[in-house]
Amino acid sequence: MSGEEAAAEQQQEQQTEQEKKPDEPPPPAPSSDAAQESGSSSPAAGEEALPCRALVLTGYGGYDKVKLQVKTQSKPQLKGGELLVRVKACGLNFAELLARQGLYELLPSPPVIMGMEGSGVVEAVGEDVKDRKVGDRVIVLIRSGMWQEVAVVPAEHTFLMPEPMSFEEGAALPVNYLTAYMMLFEMGNIRPGKSVLIHMAAGGVGIAATQLCQTVQDVTVFGTASASKHETIVQGGVTHPIDYRTKDYVEEIRKISPKGVDIVLDPLGGSDTQKGYNLLKPMGTLIVFGAANCVTGQKKNLLAMAKTWYNQLSITTLKLMQANKAVCGFHLGHMSDEQLIIRTMATLLELYGQGKIKPRIDSTYHFEEVGDAMRRMHERHNIGKVVLLPEPKKEEDKPKSNPEPEEAADKTEATVNEEKKEAANTEEVKAEED
Repeated sequence: MSGEEAAAEQQQEQQTEQEKKPDEPPPPAPSSDAAQESGSSSPAAGEEALPCRALVLTGYGGYDKVKLQVKTQSKPQLKGGELLVRVKACGLNFAELLARQGLYELLPSPPVIMGMEGSGVVEAVGEDVKDRKVGDRVIVLIRSGMWQEVAVVPAEHTFLMPEPMSFEEGAALPVNYLTAYMMLFEMGNIRPGKSVLIHMAAGGVGIAATQLCQTVQDVTVFGTASASKHETIVQGGVTHPIDYRTKDYVEEIRKISPKGVDIVLDPLGGSDTQKGYNLLKPMGTLIVFGAANCVTGQKKNLLAMAKTWYNQLSITTLKLMQANKAVCGFHLGHMSDEQLIIRTMATLLELYGQGKIKPRIDSTYHFEEVGDAMRRMHERHNIGKVVLLPEPKKEEDKPKSNPEPEEAADKTEATVNEEKKEAANTEEVKAEED
């Protein structure tokens, strides 16, 4: 362990005891290096002290690798085009679960502050910034660095929040809704009368995609989720909910639509990608945007990763021609068309203003509870977005989450099918994780 990591862990332990007693992607914030330093730094004499709580990924592994650190620093000197934002809420995404395991290549090496999206209030404005002012409520989309109380961000990667929008909704909007919109409208070319299969329909992207499908006339939505979530996703617009844990979703879809579906949104990877391709109608489109089947435990599981990639779809252009089908890939982090992101965010904010979309907040957790927040998403208990709050937790605060589903964790189909085999391989997997 390095000296910096040791100091960071010692400081986290002290802080915990004190609290017990009373798709080029959007660039990172320019000052992120300073924000990622372990330990605390004192401002020079006469300078304004700026306390800052931040969640720092100190290494790869389990939930304990994300540590709350508190430091006092001088107020940052803004460069041209920058804003100082007091962060009020941050989004938690599946990408952060991957990053904690060392599986997200876009995140800098630890120690690093994670967080790609958030919302807050502008506290200071740098030179050349004409369209933002102190007091503006803004949504922020950057590569990393939002999981802290105050952040320096490029003004061009902020978006003014509509007046009725809460900070929690602002933090829940960018990643999930940009992903869903670009897949459906830019790649999938969704039109009236089409049909869509949405996996993990109760998750952040799943709910966003379902709401966006409702903005197009006569779109049929098949959604996979555990049975305890069906009532909620049906209310949100899913036409045919399917419990993949007890039924074969391919068979269920074929019973209703023998010819298959027009669009498949696949965040799973592995054998599910092949199933999705086979479910496509002629002229249909499969859009792969994740590999959730790789994540089966707190730490990196080499066996699950190998299995997912072994079963991954492999196809030639000749077969695509003969089948009249399309296979696409989407990753918001690799999206280099910044103007497209800006235009799409403008469209989404307009749809929000019209009442056609509204982020569903599953639960909110203070920074002190980041492990619980990650666990809730990891175990697929959430229905909608999990949001992190930078403000310190008060003793009287109670958990602000929807009731836990009565069923066990909502897992990917591949995970469900392999649970018995996993038990037999426990020692092997443990050795690989170590």
